[in-house]
Amino acid sequence: QCLLSGSWRSDTGCRMVVSFLSKDGSFSGSYLPGPAAGGSEILTSPLEGTQQDAGLVPQPTFSFTVRWQLRETARTTAFLGQCYVGTNGEETLHALWLLREAANSPDEDWKATR
Repeated sequence: QCLLSGSWRSDTGCRMVVSFLSKDGSFSGSYLPGPAAGGSEILTSPLEGTQQDAGLVPQPTFSFTVRWQLRETARTTAFLGQCYVGTNGEETLHALWLLREAANSPDEDWKATR
């Protein structure tokens, strides 16, 4: 059964810790990017999300947002993915993400989402 509570590590060294998972599937925790994210200016940042009921579907979908704790820039990332259970019982998360930085004007809006 795929439950997001606990600690998860990505291939790039990012770490997600889900410290609270409620019965309705909402969760919260923290996110720390790995060395590939660039620099020590990124601090451990809060995350909040929701997961499908793992009792209803064996490999539930999930989404969460990270509100980055940065000194100079406002950034938010949205993650959307699914938890898979392998034949050996190992849980794996697959996710896509969009990062949004604050733009200084509507003219710069085009380059604010990656």
